[in-house]
Amino acid sequence: MTLPKVPLYRKFLDSLKFIRVPAIVKRFYSKYVWNKSVSDKSVYLTFDDGPIPKVTPWVLKKLEEYQAEATFFCIGENVKKHPEIFQQLLASNHAVGNHTHKHLNGWKNSTKTYLENTEKANKLIKSNLLRPPYGKIRAKQAKCLLQKGYKIIMWSVLSRDYDNAISQERCLQNVLNYAKPGSIIVFHDSLKAEKNLRYVLPKVLEHYSKKGYLFKKL
Repeated sequence: MTLPKVPLYRKFLDSLKFIRVPAIVKRFYSKYVWNKSVSDKSVYLTFDDGPIPKVTPWVLKKLEEYQAEATFFCIGENVKKHPEIFQQLLASNHAVGNHTHKHLNGWKNSTKTYLENTEKANKLIKSNLLRPPYGKIRAKQAKCLLQKGYKIIMWSVLSRDYDNAISQERCLQNVLNYAKPGSIIVFHDSLKAEKNLRYVLPKVLEHYSKKGYLFKKL
């Protein structure tokens, strides 16, 4: 099957790897959730790609130290491989969301494949929250999922903890420079992101706790 070409403006946005999503993008994709409207000092920490034995339990421990709630967008295959850690997530009263079963790139897969993969993951995860891997989802895929009752969760701030080409301090500043009340912040509880995450997460929790922020789940 030949997939439709990805519009040039999407390729342009992808190439920039925005830390903070421009307002024009949020307006264009207004049916997606980019941030939360809040009246208090709160932020929304999210973690993609788990659960992973070496990383996710450590994240849970750090969150507990600061009485922080978070949302974990889980890959179905990882839930299947590590059901005991997924149960830890549920027991810890954090929110969970769908990150597809095989971490699919929506731009490179048909709508049928993408929807089937998402539904396969949801048999394990059972959540109406969906974050498209890489933030890449086609309009038709999104329309079908929204009609099914999913909420498509994007982000306000991308930490880029997965990027080993940037320093740990740069990763930290990606968050501290841009996060504000209502921001949805992306981290990854993955082996690829582990080095940066172990440095950045405790500092983010401490920084915003001292400023009187609350960490909430979606």
